[in-house]
Amino acid sequence: MSAAALAMSGTAALAEWQPRKPVELIIMAGTGGGADQIARLLQGLIQKNGMSPRPFIPINKPGGSGAEALSYMKGKEGDNHTLLVALNSFYTTPLIQEELEIDVTSFAPIGRMAMDTFLLWVNAENEDITDLDSYIAAVKEKDGAWKVGGTGMGQEDSILTAMMEKELGYNVTYIPFPGGGTVAKNLVGNQVDSTVNNPSEQMEFWRAGNAKPLVQFNGERTAPFEDVPTAKELGADIEYYMQRSISGPAGMDPEAIAWYQNLFEELFNSEEWQAYCESDGLTCEQFLTGDDLSAFHEAQLKRHEELIESVGADAIMSK
Repeated sequence: MSAAALAMSGTAALAEWQPRKPVELIIMAGTGGGADQIARLLQGLIQKNGMSPRPFIPINKPGGSGAEALSYMKGKEGDNHTLLVALNSFYTTPLIQEELEIDVTSFAPIGRMAMDTFLLWVNAENEDITDLDSYIAAVKEKDGAWKVGGTGMGQEDSILTAMMEKELGYNVTYIPFPGGGTVAKNLVGNQVDSTVNNPSEQMEFWRAGNAKPLVQFNGERTAPFEDVPTAKELGADIEYYMQRSISGPAGMDPEAIAWYQNLFEELFNSEEWQAYCESDGLTCEQFLTGDDLSAFHEAQLKRHEELIESVGADAIMSK
């Protein structure tokens, strides 16, 4: 009877837990980029559909390639009202900046919302570049002066840029900006020569005819870029993805974890989220949470450690 009473008590606590103050939605990237867009879309859906008794407040902490956000989360251990909107710097920043002493596997695994992709973009006004071969020729002709816009050293696009330099046999000048949205604007403004932005970051300019994609870095072509070849189709062994996930700090109460997991699974299955994934080129076929998400994070940490070793930490950090 005592065990049964404890079980009933635990179930009641699970059913009763809900946010009792505003929830901080920490974004480890700048405004206008993919992570920022996703966080604000999710926050809007939660508010519009009355899914939380307290508001979710998006807060950008892009400093140090996400180190600011990760350090903030480390300091929030045991807090039930702080969540992190993560991308791949969730893995790379702790690996490269070991002095942070951050173990992201200790964070609460709430939910993987999507796998995002990367494309190689140039300004649509550049008529001489129509495919990967003409792009490589143009880059090599500038002999290291070709400007690639990105979001900072150790970030995903700096890793992908280093992968491309190694695989395609050229060198570029990497220009960092505060976020993916700013990177996209600088491509259209001709302040940089190319980017490897996520689709959502360049989508507005692509639809307006200001930017053109040359290559996808996926295993296979995905919508809405069915006419854009993958790097592997063109003989370049480059494939790279961006995870879009939600985590809580270490030590978060199990009841709070369960509440957030249920919330984000409901968001994942919503028509609005799935429509966004389809229109902006994200893969949203499977929601991961709990042990499955923890296993995914551990595998991705290993994968990024191998990538950093392959291209060299200096090649990434010098970006």
